Amino acid sequence: MNTTRKKPVVSCIKEIKNNENRVGLTPKGVQQLRKYATILIEKGAGKGSGFSDEDYEKAGATITTKTNCFKEADILVKVKEPLPSEYKYLKYLKGKKLYTYLHLAAVDKQLTKELLKHNITAIGYETIEHKGELVALKPMSEVAGILAIQYAAQFLQKKYGGRGVTLGQIDNVDPALVVIIGGGTVGRWAAKTAAGMGCKVVVIQRKGKTFNELHSFFKKSLGPLAEQVRIVESTPLRTASWTKRADVVIGSVLIRGAKAPKLVTKQMVEHMQEGSVLVDVAIDQGGCIWGSRPTTHDNPIYTYKKKIYCAVPNMPGQVPRQSTIALTQATLPYLLKMVKGTAYKDKGFMKGVQIANGFITHKEVAASLNMMDKYLYDY
Repeated sequence: MNTTRKKPVVSCIKEIKNNENRVGLTPKGVQQLRKYATILIEKGAGKGSGFSDEDYEKAGATITTKTNCFKEADILVKVKEPLPSEYKYLKYLKGKKLYTYLHLAAVDKQLTKELLKHNITAIGYETIEHKGELVALKPMSEVAGILAIQYAAQFLQKKYGGRGVTLGQIDNVDPALVVIIGGGTVGRWAAKTAAGMGCKVVVIQRKGKTFNELHSFFKKSLGPLAEQVRIVESTPLRTASWTKRADVVIGSVLIRGAKAPKLVTKQMVEHMQEGSVLVDVAIDQGGCIWGSRPTTHDNPIYTYKKKIYCAVPNMPGQVPRQSTIALTQATLPYLLKMVKGTAYKDKGFMKGVQIANGFITHKEVAASLNMMDKYLYDY
């Protein structure tokens, strides 16, 4: 009797979100997977990250069409959630697995309905845990925190309607004030970047484990520059007081799987200085700043009463040579477990399973979408 297990098929497709240049698998990843799986790559999928089709073929993958990637896949690997123009392909994943950033609480509810309808097992990078840390979200949060400050520095220029302030340090001139809402990974890397440029930084964080860690984190990572970072307990009054004076406000609040709370209110925005910049990195989960709506790399900003909003959901897509490597280093170990059939033994990985067997299996996702009737609580 032949007990040889057929290799699963792992497909990776080209991202189509505006200026999304990352790719879900690298040639190096293909080399590590090929022993355990057949690998299909959509033609041109890696171009934005600097990987040619020939690179993938040399690593052991087969180059094919998007349609074939969907049809043949046991596991479809992406970077961002499927867009409406891709919903027509989801029928080919019936009973199969989708492995990508999902952010279902913030995107069109129709995507969740499509995943449920086709009985797709949807695994979201953003809720996979290891020792309490969101391991597949962390590297992109680091990138986004850095880019948030770079974007803010650009849009503070007068030609964009900004205050005409630089985030760099100038002798005998008061530094810019950067206020960061949330002291998680995005907030920490934004604060490090801003302090390194010479800004005065205020991190607003609610009391708890993260708050208690911040002083030691900045002291260790910034050394003497840590004196430029002030950590403030989050209250509406304090948030209003600091945002009113800010040149830049960074929104970086995260509640795992759920929509972000609006901690910066309409009144706070209206009392901010004209030409100040709000960068809402939490837009992936709906945004934590009143008035935020998703923007694109082609059209990254809009204004409200002379305040400048920037809320690009896929910031790391603009630095794909680094962000693709960082992302796949975090996601590949779990993909290997999937193709080996051992992922279900990893409790942290199972927290990434947001939809399975026609039900939503992540409580915060179901609650945020008002779909608790579709929640399978004992998955």
